[in-house]
Amino acid sequence: MLELDEVRRLTGPNLLWDKPGAIVDVLLTEADKPEVLAHWNKWIERLLTDFGWQAQSHTYREHEHGFNFAISAPIDALYTACEVAELAWHCCASEVQQQALPDWKERMRALRAELVQEQNPLMLSIIENAGHHNVSCLFDDDELSLGMGAQQDRWPVDELPLVDKIDWAKYQHIPCAFITGTNGKSTCVRLASQIAKAQGICAGVTSTDFIRVGDVIIEHGDYSGPGGARMLLRDKRTEMAFLEVARGGILRRGLPVHHVDAALITNVASDHLGQYGIYTVEALAQTKFVVAKALSKDGVLVVNADNDLVVQHAKTLKNNLCWFSCGEFNSEVQQQISTGGRAVFVRSGEVYYHQNGEYQAICNIHDIPMTLQGAASHNVQNALGVVGLCKALGLSNEAIVSGLKNFGSDALDNPGRGNIYNINGSQIIVDFAHNEHGMKAVVDMARHMPANKYVAMFSHAGDRSDQEIFALTDAVLGLNAALYIPAEVEKYLRGRQPNEVSSLVQQHLMSANVPGQQIMLAASPLEGVKTALAHASPGDVVLLFVLDQRQEIHEWLSHLAD
Repeated sequence: MLELDEVRRLTGPNLLWDKPGAIVDVLLTEADKPEVLAHWNKWIERLLTDFGWQAQSHTYREHEHGFNFAISAPIDALYTACEVAELAWHCCASEVQQQALPDWKERMRALRAELVQEQNPLMLSIIENAGHHNVSCLFDDDELSLGMGAQQDRWPVDELPLVDKIDWAKYQHIPCAFITGTNGKSTCVRLASQIAKAQGICAGVTSTDFIRVGDVIIEHGDYSGPGGARMLLRDKRTEMAFLEVARGGILRRGLPVHHVDAALITNVASDHLGQYGIYTVEALAQTKFVVAKALSKDGVLVVNADNDLVVQHAKTLKNNLCWFSCGEFNSEVQQQISTGGRAVFVRSGEVYYHQNGEYQAICNIHDIPMTLQGAASHNVQNALGVVGLCKALGLSNEAIVSGLKNFGSDALDNPGRGNIYNINGSQIIVDFAHNEHGMKAVVDMARHMPANKYVAMFSHAGDRSDQEIFALTDAVLGLNAALYIPAEVEKYLRGRQPNEVSSLVQQHLMSANVPGQQIMLAASPLEGVKTALAHASPGDVVLLFVLDQRQEIHEWLSHLAD
């Protein structure tokens, strides 16, 4: 069987290449891949030639269950490019399955008319000239802008200025950084913006939670893609930008901007496999490393020397690297230091930055609140990565120290990431972690906190496989809790029956020799939180993995907090 999964535009550098164009995701079942590829190549070349796009190119990526096919196209013709690519696929699939071909010649005639309506030669000319003048140019279906922050202008795409009327010298670049990784992205963009603030810079942040300029949240929601980046960089208050770049955004559209001064890859671990042709953690790592394509010539890629997948991929690059590690004697850190390169590491509890043979003591881990005196090892790593990122952007040690010391692990500074509430003598940890790597890190943090007993509340989304749900539950089992509370999340059933996920979790807990009396099912996360606190005593640690009802839970806990 040949299935067309999705056709979409690629607007920035992406996993397949650096060109704008269209991508076709196809899934194959019991099909001859070489035969499918041969027919695709024949049809896409025929249609590109027929369309007068001989100068355009095509490529592909083979994966375990099919192909990602891509064609390049002018940036003002991406919708038409999607139609051309989809038509090529239908012709390919028809031939492979020995079915009647679609009337492709008639469809191509219609697409030529659509192309005329979509094209915007003036926009293309402005984009080309912006590149010649090293001026940032951001565009979407509605607007085009030149420059960033205070020194930028924007126009509707149908009211663009003539190229010779543009004063290119007035537009300036502001420092920009990408932050990506499986876990820690949001924490790192928030911490980095706090450091920039300590240096008197109004930093902007895009994340999966919001867009913020300085201390003002201008939009709530997932803005880790190109739309969020454009909104932030077009805000005249933005003086420095920290852009969270998620896997989905890279695969759907490509990178949100083409040029950044630094990038941070926090870690790579299994999460969201099976989407957009990404079925292995190795392919996921390749996706994360797409951020390196946007680095300027002198830009710095900050990478985690304690993460094997990151090390494996980083060592293949020619970018300027800054390695970070919790251990001074990490082999990558030692190699980097021996050549005078950039490195951030911990020595006897102190964070150090090295470059060109000079060691700079930054501060003690115990002085960084979000590390919980080192108990939160994942936040130690996040702090180290951000130090490397901020040094790459030229921020001062004084600002870095101030930011590290004043960034809390609370719902104000870092909502949903290791937030701690003290209630009736118990310590309540709230975290939004939802993948195995993240949940293990939070469980490890909790285990380093002295407790009479542990209580855990958690949930899983229904689109996880049974095996994934079991692995996530095993991560929670590492807490060795006296009480486990699987909570139903109706919002995230995603094809499952009500209570199906909770029942799976209950069965898995019991198969792991957890007594039935130590398991209590909850109808919702909020009900689970209430159950957890009802069974908590002074000296206990309660770990709450909150997948939904986040605001309600925060308000309820804040009301009870000491």
